[in-house]
Amino acid sequence: MPPPLPLITAKGTPRKCGTTYGSVAASAIAANVANYMTRFAAAGIDAQQVHGYGALFRAASHQHAPRVAEMLDGVAEGARANVDEIYALNGRTELIYSAAGECTAIAVLGERSAGGHTLLAQNWDWHPDQRPYALLLDTTDERGRRVVALTEAGMLAKAGLNDAGLGVCVNMLGSTKDRRDGGVPYHVLLRSALESAHLGEALAAVCSVPRGASINLLMGQAYPAGTPGEAIDVELAPDDVGFLHPVDGVITHANHFETALARHDTLKYIGSSSFFRSSRARRLLGTGPVEEEGIRAVLRDHGGFPQAICRHDEPGGADADRTETLFSLVLDLDERRMSIAHGPACRGVEYHHIRLGESA
Repeated sequence: MPPPLPLITAKGTPRKCGTTYGSVAASAIAANVANYMTRFAAAGIDAQQVHGYGALFRAASHQHAPRVAEMLDGVAEGARANVDEIYALNGRTELIYSAAGECTAIAVLGERSAGGHTLLAQNWDWHPDQRPYALLLDTTDERGRRVVALTEAGMLAKAGLNDAGLGVCVNMLGSTKDRRDGGVPYHVLLRSALESAHLGEALAAVCSVPRGASINLLMGQAYPAGTPGEAIDVELAPDDVGFLHPVDGVITHANHFETALARHDTLKYIGSSSFFRSSRARRLLGTGPVEEEGIRAVLRDHGGFPQAICRHDEPGGADADRTETLFSLVLDLDERRMSIAHGPACRGVEYHHIRLGESA
């Protein structure tokens, strides 16, 4: 069965991976850049300002995440796109979005999973008009590090995993500390985590750099047979970090802060389904061994419909507030496997499997 969205494969140095990706996906990247330029304009950010912010994001990325920055420069080169617009695209969260009612993520350690594997999963909920710009990016760099990630055309990563058995899921957060003026962009942080060989390196990559937007990373890693896997949730605000650890072998997260950083949470002032989705996911997982199908069942849940774990578009509302589950993912870190399906996840969809042990 073919993947549910385009799969782009690239090999070589970060620059080479970027240029290959950019050239293969040039038309989709151009369309997505044009789409976000329209969204920026609607938010009162004109083209000159977009380029100025993009230049700030590029400078911060080159300073703090140079390999990822080289890849993004390559994307612009390969797609023959304006490099500042590519960086603004990767900083679109900083520029126009605060926390929205989107994305529910799950981690299950081997001690709780029925098969003994470390599992991550999430629904990626986003504006339904963004569905045509989604793709899978499969890269193998000159060190042999292989990364497979769900992303949008012109970006380098959202949820994904690498051949070291490290995986990342992501939730948007909103903080009163968020700002537009620089820092390493949200999507560059995600790619930095996925480029890491182990959890400690991933934590250093995301915690040690300046940030402009809040982001939640649910990360896990499987280890060689006989060594239990690990998972940790990292809430990142521009000037602080909070951590959550597994409870009874499980972590769940939605779009609000659950650590002490909650004092700066913008959702407290507007409300959100996030405040029940994370807790509901924990309850639905139950107390016994968790089958992978049980995780998929949670991702199909309609409690709170339409603003449920399985999110459905609400016609008639403000366009900027529309959100739907675009894709549903399960990452088996021991098998180095991504299973991905079109959303909403309730529609009897089949999951396509990509295994990193197979040839790229």
